Amino acid sequence: MAHDKAPKAFLPLNCAVVTVSDTRTEDNDTSGQLLADRLEAAGHKLAERVIVVDDIYQIRAVVSRLVASDAVQVILMTGGTGFTRRDNTPEAVTPLLDKEINGFGELFRQVSFQDIGTSTIQSRAIAGMANNSLIFCMPGSNNACATAWDQIIEAQINNQTRPCNFVGDLKLNLPK
Repeated sequence: MAHDKAPKAFLPLNCAVVTVSDTRTEDNDTSGQLLADRLEAAGHKLAERVIVVDDIYQIRAVVSRLVASDAVQVILMTGGTGFTRRDNTPEAVTPLLDKEINGFGELFRQVSFQDIGTSTIQSRAIAGMANNSLIFCMPGSNNACATAWDQIIEAQINNQTRPCNFVGDLKLNLPK
């Protein structure tokens, strides 16, 4: 199968940012703000921003609503991926996924090792597809979000990234 080599026009995606935290508010949600700023700087649209407490069923309710929405293609989640008893994002999101993107967590931990060493094993970062929406779940620190966005996510949600990206698998033709 031949790959089309012609340059493509950039396709902005509609993205939601979800912060999972028992303590963050709009005023102090720095990791959520970092992701919102980065996605808009890359040319994408912030469709929605939500803060949800670290409760499996409340997280599932928010993610289910966003996945069912025709207005959201990508969900960037920050927080709740650690190893404490209050970190529930992977348990909340995994049952909703149609397909897991195992390479995201593996690659995230690999690139994080350069900054935080063996502490990276405590990250349970995950990603997957649900109803043709991409979901990326990353730790709640600004450094972790910057690492995930800058080194992995930005390229994979850019339709111009070669040899491949996830854009062709997303729901397209969304309302503006």
